[in-house]
Amino acid sequence: MLVVSGCLAGCRCRFDGDSRADPGIEALVNAGGVMMVCPEELGGLDTPRAPSEIRGGDGSDVLRGRARVVTVEGRDVTSAFLAGARRALELAEAAGADRAVFKDGSPSCGVTRIRDGSFTGRSRPGRGVTSALFLEHGIGVASEEAWRESVLGEDGT
Repeated sequence: MLVVSGCLAGCRCRFDGDSRADPGIEALVNAGGVMMVCPEELGGLDTPRAPSEIRGGDGSDVLRGRARVVTVEGRDVTSAFLAGARRALELAEAAGADRAVFKDGSPSCGVTRIRDGSFTGRSRPGRGVTSALFLEHGIGVASEEAWRESVLGEDGT
């Protein structure tokens, strides 16, 4: 079983109410055997919602209580991000998932990079909360770019 970020499968669950649909991932979902999750919605956050970024570390640091997830207005939403990551993990484990394709750059799903916490659009290396939790529990994670390259080849064809 493969888990994918809902926004990559065309679900309008991003903070801004949009999606980041990937045609290849949408095709996988339509064929079956793929589970869509939006950890932020699973954690009880509305769509649309204020943008959030991790301050003080990355998703692993959030899991250990060393970093926080805050909105652009300064509201602490760490508990919602943790709850959503845990719920996504529960669903993935119940379905027997062993891998996930997540939206890179997200404070939940980022695989190789996340925003830097300044709300200026800058990114830095790091994982989101859900990616970090999945890895800690033995579920492999890949960004949509890495997945695309592995399926289509390095040149995207």
